[in-house]
Amino acid sequence: MARTITDEEKSLAQNLLQRARAAMRVAYDYDQARVDDLCRAVAWATANEETFVALTEMSVAESGMGNADGGKTRRFKIIGILRDALRTKSIGVVEEIPEKGIVKYAKPAGVIAGLLPVTNPLVTIVAMVINSLKCRDAVIFSPHPASRRTAMEAVRILRETLRNQGAPEDLVQCLDKPSIPLAQELMSICDLTVATGGAQMVRAAYSSGKPAYGVGAGNATMLIDETADIAEAARNSRISKTHNNGSGCSCDGNLVVEDSIYDRFLEQLQKEGGYVVKPEEKKLLEAAMWDGEGHRTLDTVARAATVVAERAGFKVPEGTKFLIVPEDKIGKQHRFSGEKLTTVLAIFRYSGFENALNMIDQILEVGGKGHSTGIYSFNNDHIRALALRAPVSRITVRQPQVSANAGSFTNGMPMTASLGCGTWGGNIVSENIGVKHYMNTTWVSVPIPEDKPTEEEIFGRFYKTGIPVLANA
Repeated sequence: MARTITDEEKSLAQNLLQRARAAMRVAYDYDQARVDDLCRAVAWATANEETFVALTEMSVAESGMGNADGGKTRRFKIIGILRDALRTKSIGVVEEIPEKGIVKYAKPAGVIAGLLPVTNPLVTIVAMVINSLKCRDAVIFSPHPASRRTAMEAVRILRETLRNQGAPEDLVQCLDKPSIPLAQELMSICDLTVATGGAQMVRAAYSSGKPAYGVGAGNATMLIDETADIAEAARNSRISKTHNNGSGCSCDGNLVVEDSIYDRFLEQLQKEGGYVVKPEEKKLLEAAMWDGEGHRTLDTVARAATVVAERAGFKVPEGTKFLIVPEDKIGKQHRFSGEKLTTVLAIFRYSGFENALNMIDQILEVGGKGHSTGIYSFNNDHIRALALRAPVSRITVRQPQVSANAGSFTNGMPMTASLGCGTWGGNIVSENIGVKHYMNTTWVSVPIPEDKPTEEEIFGRFYKTGIPVLANA
């Protein structure tokens, strides 16, 4: 039974909230140049290579998840998030639509409750701080207990940076003794929650009684058709699957491969460091990755392929980077068709493009609906058919999913650490969460020339025809 919040915890939450509101009152008078300068300062303080590497290594050591080398590349995500923030207006007039007589003014959203994931606290923290400062919000973080020390150190650096810039350090705060009741209290008293993490966390955010942005579960599925560049698709699949030991919701989970290229593609995946799991090893792997109730075992989440195989009870060749599970069944009872969050990849074979679309539909019903899918193809009809059909918020074409769907320097997706998944994934937005989601807007309307169509224009061919007769007339 979950414990209730203590009076001491309630008092702590209220104290943090009041400090945040006091800091916001100071920041409210900042102009655009001032907040942009603060955004640059906090981004540099955490994304400079020396600091970022140290914090990444601390995170991996503390949680046991991910790998330091994979995490280090994420510093470029901060650079991209800062780039997008600096290109966005967030103070005063942010948009004018003269023909409609509309002028929009930006205002802070308020005090943000930031719920952090265990596997990627650092980038998530910095992303939220950049977006919050940009809009003159304050943010209070609730870290996952397994990555609390890393979160606290990152916040300490951020607060020191604000202090050195003459800004209130209480624009950024963090719970030093996080708990579920305290996090729930924080969400209920703050103005907005941004929850990046598991489904249970997101459900709690949406039930807090306050507005919330959540993210949906991932299970990225990539379609590889007969026109694909096999070497490129295999290389990108390896990049996406092994990034930070497959910890991200955007890491490739499933590959759906056309029959005529399946064998060549599987061979190429092995050249990239993949190991094809034998039928008897598949059973051992499933038993190691899921407990008797179907829950993922934490000691296999975001672990190196050699570690996962060892815990499953079999050995893999030296240099193995990821495990490949050939699969021909889809459904919740067939667990490899769901999200794996580690260096394990399922591969399916299809014949006929309509069958591929059906398979992706079925996989997304198991998990990942609303999140992401992708395609390796040079057939525009196939790309368009997938775009029209797939119930996802983002589709990448010929790109490593993990480094593309949250924005990259070689595509136009907004850079983010939080991926909205629409109503498909139980979220309110189906886009990458960024600056605009951290602000309120005031619409100012002035009179314009009348814009009223005639009834004949607006009703078209139905005007004055087929008028129903009232039953009781």
